[in-house]
Amino acid sequence: MNTISEYFERNEHPHQTQSGEKWKWQKGDSFFLRHCRTTRKTDDKNFEFLSARQRPPQLLEHASIVHRFEHRSDDYSPFFYFLHRTLKLEHKMQLQEQIELAWTNRELLKEAETQEAIREVVGQLDKGVLRVAEPAGDGWKVNEWIKKAVILYFPIQQMQTIEVGPFEFHDKIALKKDYQKLGVRVVPHAIARYGSYLSKGVIMMPSYVNIGAYVDEGTMVDTWATVGSCAQVGKHVHLSGGVGLGGVLEPVQAAPVIIEDNAFIGSRCIIVEGVRIGKEAVLGANVVLTASSKIIDVTGSKPVEYKSYVPPRSVVIPGTIPKKFAAGEYQVPCALIIGTRKESTDKKTSLNEALRENGVSV
Repeated sequence: MNTISEYFERNEHPHQTQSGEKWKWQKGDSFFLRHCRTTRKTDDKNFEFLSARQRPPQLLEHASIVHRFEHRSDDYSPFFYFLHRTLKLEHKMQLQEQIELAWTNRELLKEAETQEAIREVVGQLDKGVLRVAEPAGDGWKVNEWIKKAVILYFPIQQMQTIEVGPFEFHDKIALKKDYQKLGVRVVPHAIARYGSYLSKGVIMMPSYVNIGAYVDEGTMVDTWATVGSCAQVGKHVHLSGGVGLGGVLEPVQAAPVIIEDNAFIGSRCIIVEGVRIGKEAVLGANVVLTASSKIIDVTGSKPVEYKSYVPPRSVVIPGTIPKKFAAGEYQVPCALIIGTRKESTDKKTSLNEALRENGVSV
């Protein structure tokens, strides 16, 4: 890798902080900037900082370096961005490499280093640092190696008894903790497993969130709703009572269920097999969507069919379509897009209001 100073010469970056103040060097910055370059050590854990003045190399673990600059995360200095982001990316690549090796050779699960890598990935899922799937342009990217880490987590974990008051559980996965610190409201009998992420402002009525799931800020997980493993739920989503979001771990290339920001999912809806619900969409009660479900837009002169995807702001209700079988013609379930959410409708609108806007009695 080139020296950090050479990187700055080739790339223009703002030399000021987020507040607009001029970047102020701190003790040690100039040394790292002018005289150091990073090289990857053979043990794949450390970074060697080599001095241009032939000083003895400084061997520091990546975590300690990142931690050193964590308090300056609001800085837009080229120095901070280069060092902090490069080291974090490098470490992520190391974790991915270890997970992929263990996936192809399960004997590596016996090694402490492999187990440490797997547990670190699950720990970062728990904090929302890593995600099984993440937005990429107009679509979503599935991080298969992270799903592999979740799968590999089970065989390295031991069964343990978990006691919560008078309740007892016997499982391999711990329960999520520190809800007050996270800013999450959890009503009694709501359960989230360790390795799931709940953002600030999430409300969990008696419900369930599985490992690998991601629930973003301000979302309501209502009574008896379930968020399956690796499901991705956006900001300010309402999952009404009894909603079931399917989980997916294998096959690893399969996409998880995705509910984008400000969507309203009506009572007893079932969404499985990687179906994606666009931003601000409204699903009426009992809509069932699988990878093979026909989602038909009936708002125009001709029907338009979708598979595994509900466009943004769509208002959807359950419907049926005829299908011929050997014994005759029968009605099979589908989903009907009957309109779009009006711009005048508040994003927190009730399901009844959204349906009435489109002429559907409730």
